Parts: sequence; C-alpha cells; structure tokens
Amino acid sequence: MLKKEITICNKLGLHARAAAKLVTLSSQFKADLFLHYQDKEVNGKSIMGIMMLAASKGTSLLLCADGEDEQEAIDAIEKLVKHRFDEES
Repeated sequence: MLKKEITICNKLGLHARAAAKLVTLSSQFKADLFLHYQDKEVNGKSIMGIMMLAASKGTSLLLCADGEDEQEAIDAIEKLVKHRFDEES
C-alpha cells in the first residue's frame, strides 16, 4: 500500500466536475484507491464519496492506493491535482 498527501489547489476545490475527472482517472486503475480527510475515508472511485469530502482549495487529503498498479495510480492522480484538474491556466 502506498500513501501520498495531496493538496487541492484549484480555486473551486473538489467540486462536481473535478470529482468526476478524479473518478474517471481512478477507474482506469486496478488498485483500490481511498481518500482520507479528517475522520472520513471514501472510495476514490466513487463520485458521491469524493463529493462528501467537501474539499475546498488548500485542503490536504491523504491518498492511499493498494494494488498492482498503485504507483501509477498515485502518480496520475497527483499530476491531475497539481494541474488543477485542467480547469485553470
């Protein structure tokens, strides 16, 4: 299992469109993916779970991946978040 702290940096936070992009990307991997924030743990492949986090700009989340392509999943999700979900230039 790999873990990586990621910080939401786009100005609108983890809203519906960003969550959908995250779920679409996460679903491409075989690894189990989970996001942790405060006392919540949600499935990284569940849009409803991700939306429940209500993560605004500046929120730090713990991303956990477990499976054969866990490193690739962590790297891809980290890149998506760092690029602000391709919503801002």
